[in-house]
Parts: sequence; C-alpha cells; structure tokens
Amino acid sequence: MLPDNPLYRFEFCPICGAAHFRPMAHNARRCDQCGFTLYTNPRGATVAIILNARGELLAGTRACQPAQGTLDLVGGFMEMDETAEEGLCREVREESGLIIQPQDMRYLFSQPNTYPFSGMCVKTIDLFFEVKLDYCPTPEGADDISGLRWIPLNQVKPEQFGLHSIRKGMEQYLHKIN
Repeated sequence: MLPDNPLYRFEFCPICGAAHFRPMAHNARRCDQCGFTLYTNPRGATVAIILNARGELLAGTRACQPAQGTLDLVGGFMEMDETAEEGLCREVREESGLIIQPQDMRYLFSQPNTYPFSGMCVKTIDLFFEVKLDYCPTPEGADDISGLRWIPLNQVKPEQFGLHSIRKGMEQYLHKIN
C-alpha cells in the first residue's frame, strides 16, 4: 500500500540532513536543527474536455499505469513557470498532435486527485478546461495516451474512466450540460 502523504517518507531534513525532521501539520515537516519547513501541497494538472464540430468528446486509452487500459482525457502535469493554459496547450499537442491556443479554452472546475507515482501517492488538483473546435480533426495518440477517438457525448460513460478525478469530472461535466 502506498503512503497517503509522501511527506512521511522523509526522515531526514533535505537541507542539513538532521534526523530532527518532525511533523508540524498534516502537510508539513520542520527541521529542529536548521528551521527548514517542507510542505506537501498538491501538484497542478490540467485536463482537456475537447469537443469537435459534431459535439463529440476526444477520449483515449491510458497506455500506462495507473489505470492502464481505461478511458482517459488529454492532459497532464504542469511544468515549472508554466500557466495552466500553457500547460494544457503543451499536453494537448504532446498527447494528440492538436494545436490549441489559450483563447480556445474555457475553465470549468477543479477536482482533487491522488496519483500513484514512484511508489508514493501524489496529491494533485486537476483543472478542467473545455475546448471547442470548429472542425473535426484526426488526433494522433502519443505520450501516455493511445487509441484516441471521438465519442458522441450521449455515449460517454464516466465509469469507464479509470482515474478518480477524470471520472468525477466527466460526471460533473455531463450533469452540467444536461
């Protein structure tokens, strides 16, 4: 079982190496020797709900763990010094080959998530954006998503999405538009 908070994997201060690296809150540890405090706040991630001119949703299959083989949406972790919009444009390009611009997207909502990675549970905050295209492109699956396809919205089943936040996000989105 993966630890719920990766902070508890750290026994020594990452600055001075002291063993007096104690919890001070559920999301922080403080070094008694040098005073350094380490917080574990959620990582930012973006999710694209991409609709083509026919109103179909772009979805693909997760090519790797976690939830390998289940449905997923295009998106991923934001990079340092990158806005959420820039991160979404990059992820859409990397995972589908589609080129979008910040003016093509509209922020919808966020969902918390726990993402297993490198033997730990990474807490994320997933930012959902709607992207409406005025054409029907043929996407190219790449990176960690494959088998991209357009699904009519009335055939989308949230329970087929393997990641908790994506499933909850699709439920929320479908409820909002119906």
